[in-house]
Amino acid sequence: MDDPILDRERAWRLLCEYTKTEPLRRHGLSVEQVMRAAAVKYGENPDRWGIVGLLHDFDYEAFPEQHPLSGEPILRAHGYPEDIIRAIKGHADFLDIDRQTPMEKMIFAVDELTGFVIACALVQPDRSLSSVKVPSVRKKLKDKSFARNVLRQDIFKGAEELGVELDDQIAFVVDALKPVARLIGLNE
Repeated sequence: MDDPILDRERAWRLLCEYTKTEPLRRHGLSVEQVMRAAAVKYGENPDRWGIVGLLHDFDYEAFPEQHPLSGEPILRAHGYPEDIIRAIKGHADFLDIDRQTPMEKMIFAVDELTGFVIACALVQPDRSLSSVKVPSVRKKLKDKSFARNVLRQDIFKGAEELGVELDDQIAFVVDALKPVARLIGLNE
């Protein structure tokens, strides 16, 4: 690794400094994995995209009312470049940041969807990503009581901004998570 800013262990330490709970750390790991897979798919830098995924919610637990704005000066102090900071801020739709780059669009598109797919796997008898099928995810998206904290409008808007079919995006996220299934408390 030539760029110390893209040092994954450094980013992991920053995440752990501000995020103490295992579920939110696992969320960071899962979104990191999906972002890395997306970078490969789009011919981009998986280390850069992975850092965005890992750190996108690093300040949420410490500063829930100011997230992700509270993280901006912290990221700057740690030397993270503007494209990473902008992508992290852009995953919060309420900030009305015009997502322009593929990385900015992808972090927005996969954040809520990754959490939702994991919720779908957790209710499977085998807690397995292999048991998660696109039609069942679509059906659960209609059930407002299932994973009710997930912002469904962000899932739909994210796929639209990427210009992909939601079913394809769901299948991509399911497959992208399989290599880290055990690390995030699931079976492959």
